[in-house]
Formats: sequence, C-alpha cells, structure tokens
Amino acid sequence: MDMPFRVGFGYDSHVFEAGRKLVLGGVEIPGHDGLKAHSDGDVMIHAIIDALFGAAALGDIGSHFPDTDDKWKGADSAKLLAAAVAELHARGWAVGNIDVTAICERPRLRPHVEAIRVRLSSLLGIPVEAISVKGKTNEKMDDVGAGKGIEVHCASLIVNRSAQTGVYNM
Repeated sequence: MDMPFRVGFGYDSHVFEAGRKLVLGGVEIPGHDGLKAHSDGDVMIHAIIDALFGAAALGDIGSHFPDTDDKWKGADSAKLLAAAVAELHARGWAVGNIDVTAICERPRLRPHVEAIRVRLSSLLGIPVEAISVKGKTNEKMDDVGAGKGIEVHCASLIVNRSAQTGVYNM
C-alpha cells in the first residue's frame, strides 16, 4: 500500500415495499414504507460500503455479503458496515470522509440528516464533520422521481493508517 489515500464511489438503489421499516444511514425513519432487499434494505449504508470497498479495491458489497446467502437475510446493514470498516482497518486503511447523496421524492431527508450523520459517525469511527448527507429529489423524472424507490450515491476517502511520518490518527 504505497498510496497515502484513495477515493471510492458507491451506488445502490431499492424500491419501496409495504410492511417493512425504512432504515437510512442506520436510522429508522418512521411513517414510511421500507425498501425491498435481502437485508434490512438500508440503501444508504449499502452505497457507503460499496464506496469504501471500491476505494480499497476490495470489490463490492455483493462479493462480501451476497444476497444468495441466507446468512445475510434480514441482516442489519449497520453490522455489515462495521465489518467493512474492520476489513479496511485490517488492511491498513482508515475512513477519511464520506459524501452521500440520497435521491428520493419521499421521505424528506432534511429532518433526519443530523441523526444520520451522528449514527454514521459512530459506525465509521470518524467525526460528524467528516460526513456529508444530502437529500435530493429527481424532479418527478423516472421511477425514483415517481416515488417508487430510493437511490444513493456515495464518494469516500480512505487514508493509509501508517503514513511515512507515523501512524495516522483521526
């Protein structure tokens, strides 16, 4: 690992499914249908995991937590993120920051952004100030714009934990 940092990009999307709870960034959002998925459907955490694994050149979320394995059925995505961060640490990387954009017509994310940032800070082991969470609509275009689901994009920075001058500390 000769690079001091790497950048990754993640993406995920899920359609709504009645009767499931909606979880975004590890925070339950009351009063909304959840997302159809093999795990708990936390589309935001899934995109973050993909961004982190991508930055470390470790594949994608499906190669680590395949939806064909019943072990992950109904899994808490926060636990998957904790495992992903542990994998990065084992390989000498630390999370530097993340920038997440959720695209959906509903729910409105602004009332939940700070709670999501705090929860992600705890899960990632980085300061709240290193986490950006934004909500956008798709202006009624395509299936997401029609309110059928949520898509999330995430950019991440990971840093080499042992820089030339010593150990990297967040």
